[in-house]
Amino acid sequence: MDLPNQAERAQIVEIQLSKRRRNPAEFNVDAVAKAATGYSGAEIESAIQAALYVAYSAKQQVSTQYLLQALQATVPLSRTRAEEIAALREWARARAVPASIAEHNAQGA
Repeated sequence: MDLPNQAERAQIVEIQLSKRRRNPAEFNVDAVAKAATGYSGAEIESAIQAALYVAYSAKQQVSTQYLLQALQATVPLSRTRAEEIAALREWARARAVPASIAEHNAQGA
């Protein structure tokens, strides 16, 4: 298990917007997902929630710009705890089966 890639981050953004009754098609989801490089799913969710609060306070509709600003205002754990994450990745490389392989084996079983 690792941080989400671009496609996974885009999917997280879409899910979180939909969960909050926003139409993902009205946002530049790819730009938001790119700006969220290094963020966990929970951090992306928190940024979306923060953007909604800021937009609401400003009596505006949440937009891609609000989402991007919320991400810029957040420093993800992948940056603040980079050494710990690198150590965990190294540990997992030697001891864990990648999720894609485990999923493939489960489907073939």
